Order: sequence, then C-alpha cells, then structure tokens
Amino acid sequence: MIAKRIPMDKATLHFILEHANSDVHSLMLQAAKFPEVDMPLAVRQITGMQKVKNKIPTFYACKNLLYPVKLSLEQSSSEITAKHKSALCEGNVLADLTGGFGVDAYFFSFRFDNIIYVEKDPELCRLAEHNFKALNRKNITVINDTAENFLKKTDSVSWIFLDPARRTESGKKAVLLSDCEPNTVNLADELLSKTGHVMVKLSPMIDISVLCRELSNITEIQIVAVENECKEVIAILTEKASNAISIKTIHFPNSKPAETLDFDLNDEHNAVVRYADEVKTYLYEPNAAVLKSGAFKLTGERFGIDKLHINSHLYTSDRMDSDFPGRIFLVEKVYDFSKNSLKELQAEVKKSNLTVRNFPVSVNELRKKLKISEGGDIYLFATTLKDGKKVLICCRKAK
Repeated sequence: MIAKRIPMDKATLHFILEHANSDVHSLMLQAAKFPEVDMPLAVRQITGMQKVKNKIPTFYACKNLLYPVKLSLEQSSSEITAKHKSALCEGNVLADLTGGFGVDAYFFSFRFDNIIYVEKDPELCRLAEHNFKALNRKNITVINDTAENFLKKTDSVSWIFLDPARRTESGKKAVLLSDCEPNTVNLADELLSKTGHVMVKLSPMIDISVLCRELSNITEIQIVAVENECKEVIAILTEKASNAISIKTIHFPNSKPAETLDFDLNDEHNAVVRYADEVKTYLYEPNAAVLKSGAFKLTGERFGIDKLHINSHLYTSDRMDSDFPGRIFLVEKVYDFSKNSLKELQAEVKKSNLTVRNFPVSVNELRKKLKISEGGDIYLFATTLKDGKKVLICCRKAK
C-alpha cells in the first residue's frame, strides 16, 4: 500500500455527481451554502471529471476515481490511442516506467498477465492505487520509484513502456528526445538488457529523422492521428536493429474505419512521383498521420495520383480511389489568383471551408481579402501548381 485512501463522505460524493457539469469557479464561490461538503475536494473531482469526459470515457464512467490536484491531460493518452497501443503487444509482464495518471497502464492490463506501474510522484502513485481498484484491475502493481532506479533492481520483463515527460523542470517544452525525462537515449541499452521489446510514446511534433538518429534500435515507428489531428508518435525498439525501419500511419476518423498506410523509410526514398500539368476531376488531401510521416512521393506512386507541386502535398486524378488515407474532393472550378478571377470567386462563393497549402497568404488574410464566411459544404484550397502558378481550387467532399 502506497498511502491511505482519500476519504470522501456521502454528502461530498452526492454533490460531485449532482454538479458534474457545473462551472467550478461558481461552485467555489458558493462554498458557504454547502458546509457539509468538502468543497476543495469536490471541485478537484469535478474538474478532473470534466477533463476526462470526452478524452477517456471509461475513466469518466467510473464515479469512484480520484483526481490529482492539477490534472494535466496535455500529454496523457486518450482512450482511443491507449487502446491502439495496447493492441500492439501482449505477454506476461509489462513495466510502465512513467505511470502518470495510469491511462496506458490500465489498457495494457487487458493484454498482459501483470502490469508494473512505476511513478516517481508519490501522490500519483497513491491515486493510481486507489483508481486501479475502483476500475477493478487486480493485475497492476504500483511502485513509487524512478525509472532509472527500477531498472537497476528489476529482472527481465516482456515489454517496457515509456512516455517521457516533454517539459523541463522550468516548464519549457523539450524538443529532443534526449531532453525528455527520463532520458530514453541514455537508457536505451539498459532498457534492452531487461526486455526484448520497448515501446516509447513521443510527441507528435518530434522530427522522425532526428528520432532515427537518436535511437539506433528502432524497428518500427507508428504515427497516430485522431479526427485528422496527429496525436502521438510511437517508437518500438528491439534487441536487433533493423536496416529498414517500418513506418505505419494510423488515422481514426470520427465514426469511420481507421485509415492506414504502411511503408519502409527506403520506400519513400526510392519512390517516383508524377506532377500534374493541371487540376483534374478529384483533389486528394492526405490525412495528418500521412503528412507527418513524410511519405509525399510514395503516396502519389502507390495510389497512382499526381502531385500538384513538390511542396504542396495535394494530389489530383481523374479517378476516385476510396482506399486513399485522407479526404477526396470533387473539383468544381479552379480560380487563378488574379484580381478578375478573385472577383468572380467572390460573386460565386459566399461561404466555404478555406485551406492554405504552399501559398504566400495565410488563411485569415485570404478570408479577409475574399470576404467569405467560414463553413458550409464548399471547400477552397489555396495552393501552388507545378509551374508555380497560384490557384484556388473550389470543390466538395467526395469521401
């Protein structure tokens, strides 16, 4: 046992459930009206519940969970990404060396016989021990220690998972993996001496080429996006280094099947892409995970579509391929970026979703210039063609 459980009386619990969607600042001002309620604890709980409601619905559904004083979900896995990571591995024992709020450990516990949750913050350990019991996960052991100390004392395990902190003690964002805590670069050899498989969750902002230089034993990199926003990069390390690192992109659109694109880094290097002489019937926009992967040439080659410009990352074709990992639009009209053409656009389009790709004007500047309101079912892509010509492509969703 890490520490005693936080007591919560019935009056406070009832108040929390009654005011789960209330404004916490207003509740604090009304504390005098509810003397029987532990208001600081209630506000802390309500704040936590509101933060996890959409991101981690399984945790929200468990009303007996306890939340830390300052729950930061900036780096915490969402339920959908935690489930994805857990599906990548299984075995006897997994050690989570950066336990945090316990989201990843919880979902890993359905794939392993035993989970070791390691966390250096004693308060988080105390809450995790309570929460895992509330969630009825009996195969998770909570250990209050640093990743470095745990590794020195532990025997071999099936898998090791890390989600290094991406902020320094001063609060600045860490750019390089070697600047994160714990330092996975320095620990790599020791990690692989304890297991044959290491999974490292990384920032969606990390430079993949730099990552491959920092860690020598990477065999696979996964890039995960949810609703067209890149959420995390996952690196899998094994004892034997691979000459061809496997890249897998996974995008979870809202209420639609996952979109995937798998390739080796060498595939992108060797791919040959065609460039379009003009915008054709359909416009193809890769999802956020594919864009993050840098598979710009490979995307065109694999789906037989022509790229608009080396830096535009939009593609066109006269045929529609529904397997494409991204959005497909039916082109209605292409406008030049000239005064007369823009006047014509203003007369014909009053409302649109505006996107800028490889274009000298920002979205806000262009929207102000065109005097077009946001929204509707028309999409405008301001971009550059092969010959350097600036255009606005007017289209509607086909997929």
